[in-house]
Parts: sequence; structure tokens; C-alpha cells
Amino acid sequence: MVDRDVLLAKLADLADQIARVRARCPPTAGELTVNRDTRDLVAFNLMLAVQCCLDIASHVIADEGWRAATTLAGAFERLAEHGVLLRATADALGKAAGLRNVVAHGYAGVNVDFLHHGATVGLSDLDAFMREVATWIAARPAS
Repeated sequence: MVDRDVLLAKLADLADQIARVRARCPPTAGELTVNRDTRDLVAFNLMLAVQCCLDIASHVIADEGWRAATTLAGAFERLAEHGVLLRATADALGKAAGLRNVVAHGYAGVNVDFLHHGATVGLSDLDAFMREVATWIAARPAS
């Protein structure tokens, strides 16, 4: 049985990370390109937000006793298979996991246009993840 308090705390952390990205991300990728400190803050907080989603997914999968995912994107796929996430949300978060990897591991630098897209348009996917997980939690009997 999933620990509601742990998930709710993680969802609060996710909301905070999303707010930090929104507060720091400039309106254009060009502005993000010229300000390294802002770019680093946006990239780091976006990476933390996606990591928080992965932590939530892993927690749900483990606590529910579902088959473990073998990839980061697979964790979101598993949540979709069990009705926690909509398929579109799982697919979008699978792509976000790729951005998280680029930021976390510094693979050949971060494409600023891709980062800006994730920090603006992509935040709606993180918002959807929060809503869908919160709805799933609320529908479950309290332990």
C-alpha cells in the first residue's frame, strides 16, 4: 500500500520546483542563452522537478508491488499501464526524463532551445503529472 504522506510531500516538493522554474525562466531562449546563471538555475530546478516525478513513480511502483521499470521512461509507462497517468502524460514525462539525463550528466552541453521549451511549454506536462497522481491518491482508500 502506497504511503500517502510520502507522496503528498513529494508532490509539494514538485510544486515548489515547478514554481522555481517558472520564476526564473525568461520569456525567450535567447535570454536564457546569454545569462549562464539563469540558465543553470532553470536547468537545475527543471532537472530536480523531473527527478521528483521519477521518485514518485518509483515509490508508487515499489509500494504497489508492480513490475519494476527498466528505464526512466518505463517508470512513467508503468504508471500509465495501471491508470495512474494518462498515456499522453506518461509519454511526455518519458521525454522529460531524457532532458533530465542531459542536464544531470552534462552530455555535450544542454541545447538551450530544448531547455527553454521544457521550462515553458513542458511545465504543463509536470502540472498534469501532479494532478493525475493527486487524483489517483485521492481515489485510494486511506490506510
